[in-house]
Amino acid sequence: MESDGEPSAFPQKRVGRFLLKFFGSAFLLAFSYRLLLSGATGSFVFSGSPASEIPAAKGGNLRRDRCQYTRLAEMALHGRKGDSVKEQCDLFSGEWIPNSSGPLYTNSSCSFINPFRDCLTNGRPDTGYLYWKWKPYGCDLSPFDAEKFLKAMRNKSWAFIGDSIFLNQIESLLCLLSQVEEAVMIYHDETSESLTWYFSFHNLTLAFISAPFLLKAEIKYLGHSQYDIQLHLDALDNAWTSQYNKYDYIVMSGGQWFRKTAIFWENSTIIGCHYCPGKKIKELGMDYAYQKALELAFRFITTSDHKPLVVFRTWTPDHFEYGEWYNGGICNRTEPYKEGEFSGNPVDQVMRGLEIAAFEKAAAIGLEDGTRLELLDIYHLSLLRPDGHPGPYSKFHPDISKRPQNDCLHWCLPGSIDTWDDILMEIVLREGDQRSSS
Repeated sequence: MESDGEPSAFPQKRVGRFLLKFFGSAFLLAFSYRLLLSGATGSFVFSGSPASEIPAAKGGNLRRDRCQYTRLAEMALHGRKGDSVKEQCDLFSGEWIPNSSGPLYTNSSCSFINPFRDCLTNGRPDTGYLYWKWKPYGCDLSPFDAEKFLKAMRNKSWAFIGDSIFLNQIESLLCLLSQVEEAVMIYHDETSESLTWYFSFHNLTLAFISAPFLLKAEIKYLGHSQYDIQLHLDALDNAWTSQYNKYDYIVMSGGQWFRKTAIFWENSTIIGCHYCPGKKIKELGMDYAYQKALELAFRFITTSDHKPLVVFRTWTPDHFEYGEWYNGGICNRTEPYKEGEFSGNPVDQVMRGLEIAAFEKAAAIGLEDGTRLELLDIYHLSLLRPDGHPGPYSKFHPDISKRPQNDCLHWCLPGSIDTWDDILMEIVLREGDQRSSS
């Protein structure tokens, strides 16, 4: 469903109360950083109103802010191998530079692009967004090498676990790999939300498992992008846990579904909610639920006897301006932001902070039990790409005013999301090299 990452159309009456909490977000981020450095296992809560109520914060030193977490991410990626962080390339910290060669595939050469992400076919007039390359500071990121990747992944199986942003990324990966071998879809469920592709020549399986909360949830669509969501904070989604042992590689993340109105359950009892006015239920906030989801998911991973390589992908930002998806928000920029131009939504920063804290804690546990964890931190590089979304070009109509609401959350294909797979390949192949040499 195409609206899965979009928050509900909440009233604006809670803006003032939330902004009071916004001014405390800097303290919260700093506090979480101290927790990480000290190895503390305590939790923190940022129980605010929906992200849709907060105006995007402009300005600030984005590179400085994110370095608080990037250093820890690099420790998780490399420090546990005994290597000096300074000797490693930080793939997640860098800038977008012009790239005259453009993407490795086109919208006409790849058959895996979802029509809602085929921005050029849907009438997008500018093409400049295709000609940028992510350049990490102090090193280079190699373009995706389909032949090298497929050779390394022969006889392996992959699962991407999450929401439709992951499906967006898988479509990118399928397009990149189709330069060498084109996959065949061998499974889809009744709703086509869980899908599996097979590369017969390389005996490689690639699956998408829809689990937008990672947690058990009863989700009923009410129409007009509204849902009745009953979320169980003490149980994981069986859709992915039941299949976990089947895969050699797992790529997973929570996501924007946590911004939706939801009722929270534990021990078969309602304990609270996220934005449920009029129901006389305690407001706990989206961050409360997400922290529970992360703790439960990482506990499952670290205690499982099965030890695949698990790559955790961080929170993905949206770029709505002048409103949200339901009230005229747009994303019509045609170039990346420069460093410091845009610091992102405070709620996004807090949710990502929860991810880094949970990941670091799990990585420390993994040192003892052999759990293989890597971090795919796409938040910063994606934050700098307001030009990468479909916007009004998620569906073709000759009269642009009659197209659906702007999509400023998913990503055009081809486009900047291809870089996620460039980095994913680098992380996975490097981890394999380290394992073979140890």
